[in-house]
Amino acid sequence: MSNDHKRRQPRLERLENALAQREMDQVRRLLRRGLPPVDIAQLLESTPPRERDILWEQVDSHAKGEILQYLNDDIQTEFLTRMDTSQLLTATQQLDNDDAADLLQRLPNTSLEEVLSMMAPARRARIETVLSYPEDTAGGLMDTNTITIRPDVTLNVVLRYLRRHKRLPESTDNLLVVTRHNELIGALPINRMLVSDPGISVREIMDTDVVTLTALMHEDEVASIFERRDLISAPVISVDNRLLGRITIDDVVDVIRENSARTMMSMAGLEDEEDTFAPVLRTSRRRAVWLGINLVAATIVSIAIGFFENTIQQIAALAVLMPIVSSMGGIAGSQTLTVLIRGIALGHVSGANVRWLVVREMLSGSLNGVLWAAVVAVMAVARFHDMKLGAIIAMAMIINLLVAALAGTLIPVILKRLSIDPALSGGVLLTTITDVVGFVAFLGLATALY
Repeated sequence: MSNDHKRRQPRLERLENALAQREMDQVRRLLRRGLPPVDIAQLLESTPPRERDILWEQVDSHAKGEILQYLNDDIQTEFLTRMDTSQLLTATQQLDNDDAADLLQRLPNTSLEEVLSMMAPARRARIETVLSYPEDTAGGLMDTNTITIRPDVTLNVVLRYLRRHKRLPESTDNLLVVTRHNELIGALPINRMLVSDPGISVREIMDTDVVTLTALMHEDEVASIFERRDLISAPVISVDNRLLGRITIDDVVDVIRENSARTMMSMAGLEDEEDTFAPVLRTSRRRAVWLGINLVAATIVSIAIGFFENTIQQIAALAVLMPIVSSMGGIAGSQTLTVLIRGIALGHVSGANVRWLVVREMLSGSLNGVLWAAVVAVMAVARFHDMKLGAIIAMAMIINLLVAALAGTLIPVILKRLSIDPALSGGVLLTTITDVVGFVAFLGLATALY
């Protein structure tokens, strides 16, 4: 643990204690004594609504923008909608263009226009450029604050130009080389510039093989490129190769983190940015939809079982063994589904290799089906002394594991082609299929053979 973190921790604990005891003067002093915005955001997210509002009122108006960008969507939107135009302008004026755009796009159009109208023309134009692209694209992620240079100037001129800046944009590892028409032609790594002869021109040592991102490229593809190429930053260009801005690694880390949270939460039908302390009605409304979908799935399974009601009444052992078949199919299918969803997220799965994956999963399902069918058959015979029952559950398990492998492979591929998040809907579809097939196979075979 760093010394800085050790120093911050007692301050954070004192702030929590002061807030609990309603010592507002102490809260205000601690907030303005250098506590990082990310820690204040963490405290806000960890506080019930009433105390959260009190704490937010004590935050310095100039620090609110930095804090807002670390909050989840629910709380961020809640605070933004309460702020008037002047407060919003104050909160966003110290933020980078892309961070300011991220916050402002959550406002109603009328409020957004009011804030933009009060900005300096140059800053307004840059933020409007970011806002003109969808949030989940490279254009929506980019920061328009870039340092550009011409190819014909010397390194000495570039160094003098850099010294005129109070600070360089965050994560600046390259200077972007453009023509007079702002067309990107290369990049000059700062580490190379610092060790080269100041008298040579930029053109002599710049890189011309630059990884570029198009403005409408989806954020998932952006993250994949950064991961594969170990990038710190990358320029964003228009279709005619004009430089629009750049994306830095901190933006990509946010995308990866949000995608991970979205996948985890969507598997339970929840929103990735849901407020832990959200009101009862809002929480209930969001979860009700997913519970309704699961009820439909459960009803389908119960209807399938209902067709074999007489068989179950005649052979009580079937009711004992039924869950084994469906459970094994569900687990096997979930394993395949998880592998495919991960493969799709990493860009490994395409139309060219789906057939290979289907064959691989079917062969794997066959081997596991035979193995565990034999184990369960022996258990069933030992428990109920009925060879026919052992054969029935073995056949049903092999069928269900094969179907689970096929469904687990095809469901995420089909959903992705339909532009539906596989993580959100894949689990419910898979469970419904494996339950129905498992019960129908087991009870159907029992009905036919007894």
